[in-house]
Amino acid sequence: MTETLTGANRSAGISYDELFDNDTHPVSEVLRRVGEHTPGNTRVPARVYYAQDVHDLEVERLWSRTWQLACLAEEIPEVGDYHVYDIAHLSFLIVRTAPGQIKAYRNACLHRGRKLREHHGRGASSLRCPFHGWCWELNGSMREIPCQWDFPDVDMADYGLPEALVGTWHGFVFINPDRNAAPLADYLGDLADHFAFVPFERRYKAAHVSKLMPMNWKTCQEAFMESYHVVATHPTLMESLGDANSRYDVFGNYSRAMTATGVPSPHLDGQPRWERIDDGKEYGRWRHPLSGHIYERNDDGQVAVTDLDGNVSTFDEHGNHLDGAQTQADPHLCKWIGGPLPPGLEEMPLMTPHPPPEVTNVRGWLADRKRAQVQRQVGDAIDVGAVSDAELIDSIFFSVFPNWSPWGCFNPIMYRFRPNGDNPQECIFEVMLFPLAPPDPADRPAPAKMRHLGFDDDWTLAPELGPLAKIFQQDSLNLPLVQQGLRAQEQQEVIFASYQETKIRHFYQHYFARLAPKLDRSTGAVAAAPETAVGVATRENGTSD
Repeated sequence: MTETLTGANRSAGISYDELFDNDTHPVSEVLRRVGEHTPGNTRVPARVYYAQDVHDLEVERLWSRTWQLACLAEEIPEVGDYHVYDIAHLSFLIVRTAPGQIKAYRNACLHRGRKLREHHGRGASSLRCPFHGWCWELNGSMREIPCQWDFPDVDMADYGLPEALVGTWHGFVFINPDRNAAPLADYLGDLADHFAFVPFERRYKAAHVSKLMPMNWKTCQEAFMESYHVVATHPTLMESLGDANSRYDVFGNYSRAMTATGVPSPHLDGQPRWERIDDGKEYGRWRHPLSGHIYERNDDGQVAVTDLDGNVSTFDEHGNHLDGAQTQADPHLCKWIGGPLPPGLEEMPLMTPHPPPEVTNVRGWLADRKRAQVQRQVGDAIDVGAVSDAELIDSIFFSVFPNWSPWGCFNPIMYRFRPNGDNPQECIFEVMLFPLAPPDPADRPAPAKMRHLGFDDDWTLAPELGPLAKIFQQDSLNLPLVQQGLRAQEQQEVIFASYQETKIRHFYQHYFARLAPKLDRSTGAVAAAPETAVGVATRENGTSD
């Protein structure tokens, strides 16, 4: 592993400005747009990842006061359709109340607190509590109290369902429980500019996988906000991904990262370049790009590692030594080769770009193949001739504070991270895929239903994720151990890189601003005397979509 000090404030190797200048197509202004960057390291107390009082403060100051993605408008297309959105111990019921109007209510009966709905549903004519039958109209006004005579102090006019603010953005429904919040459009700012070529109206939700993870939601989210970890966690990407050459920008309430495809990692600079394995398989036979050792899956799902002298040693899928002279192996490559596989991928050839010898511009070659693919999918619906190489093939991923991560341009990935109830050491990690929709609206598939995976379920139990499941296997090797290590640290402090972890530093600028002054930024201690919970929006709120 190289790439140490370069004498500059960025990694060695090609810069993004150079990549843009060498692009075979014009690069858009928004892609060249430079965001803010404040140099220096950010230090975060470890207890913000595991302390119960910090979690409780997040509910009070963050989840109760921030715009957050709840669902898709097309998931509640007809009047009476509803969607349940839970965050920590809070629960909201998002309801299509009229054509073109959506409202969000606190999902709790005003009688005894029973949840009005546990699951999403269709075609309700009213919202009746299953416990005692108290009932509300879809517009939130109270319809009926069984045995109303027994509640002489209850004026039905005062018992409408409390609302949260609702906003829609390109087919997504957001809510904010804070009645004083600025509009969603102000919060998101110019985010839509970054999706001009492929707005979400031209996509559909093809997959939605929710997995319980044994770590804090911030621990999980931070692993998907930078490319710094690629060199150690995803060695199979290094030959074709400029991990340490990534560019990071922050804009208001969101941040952006761009990682180049078709260029090698600068960590490989000065290292031996190994010959490509002609009979390599993506999940069956790989040469490690740094050590040169060959990792091969055997019939038992174990991994045989052949070193440069031809010695063979065996490891399990977690990198634990089983036999042979070599006692150490890369656990993430062992997981890639030896872990469970999505069905049908056993004989998949290597995906690493391997252009013909006459190709001199690998990025242009990759982009041309992607242009042809998109053209076949959508015909003339998108002018792919006007799209730059970078927008077609690079990993361009956004983080919208606090917990939403859509990927840009033609990449279908989207993430959402939530605490699992009120346990600060558990979270829900959601992966959604939004590929291009067919050009004819009549052919647009319905949004995919969510698949739920438990703590011990492997990602490959969600075959709709395809090869992405193997990437998440590698990340999932690290994250539970990060959560455990945060408790074990002596210094009880996390330090984030000045540049490559810019997005995380940007997150914590907003995070500490939201939780101040009750959260001590240096120690993570929470001040006593909790405030009264913030009020919800008035019953008149709602939004047109």
